[in-house]
Amino acid sequence: MKLPYFFSLLQQPAPMTNAVVEMLKANGAKTVACIYVDDLFGLENYAALKVALQGTGIQLVEDKSYPGGVKDLSPVLRSIKDKNPDAFIGFTYPPDTILASRQAKEIGFNPKFFYASVGTAFQLYKNVMTPAGAEGVLGMGSWNSKTSPGAKAYFDAHTQKFGKEPDRWASGACWAGLEILTNAVKTHGLDRKAIRDYVANTTHKTILGDIKFQGSENVGTPGSVGQWQNGEFEVVWPQKIATAKLNPVKPAWK
Repeated sequence: MKLPYFFSLLQQPAPMTNAVVEMLKANGAKTVACIYVDDLFGLENYAALKVALQGTGIQLVEDKSYPGGVKDLSPVLRSIKDKNPDAFIGFTYPPDTILASRQAKEIGFNPKFFYASVGTAFQLYKNVMTPAGAEGVLGMGSWNSKTSPGAKAYFDAHTQKFGKEPDRWASGACWAGLEILTNAVKTHGLDRKAIRDYVANTTHKTILGDIKFQGSENVGTPGSVGQWQNGEFEVVWPQKIATAKLNPVKPAWK
């Protein structure tokens, strides 16, 4: 283990893209188009997507990178629209996620599956797009207030303190990390080696469910997909952790 004191709570590109592709395959998607920001986040997720698509029968009909800080995605979205894919995947940062969504709406690009992240799981996305406009949009997300009693308590406390909802992705993982560290210190005091060993070798009960680590990677919680439904970002895939059933046909933009 090269970084013995480092533990990643968020799922890595392979589990996340595997979840998306499994969802698409299970729901009859045959074609997909992808855009991705030209940095490590975008490149790693795009590479993982290509691996995940192998052997699925799902065809990648277009893939385009774009520079950070992009101001206009409409040309590539128009090109993708002409190919009429079943699914659109954007490995995008919050400003680009909103830009891609707004411009897809403007040009009438509305595939059955519209997936964009990071940022989709934020209250900001719902506020900007409106709840009706966000309806059916998919993205990275792993929890909501239905996930566990602890998750609901955290959601309510965050909303009361800050006047806005926590995002349904990294925020929950941050709190789960604090739960793990709190229990480690409670058990072992400030002995760093003992804390590290506790984190590495324990199955942790958290608001997200059971978390355990293999090396530095969280292998306890699966890769997942969220979807806006009636104003809530529901976990829709995999089914074993879902808080709502996937809507397999995105409604028209509103």
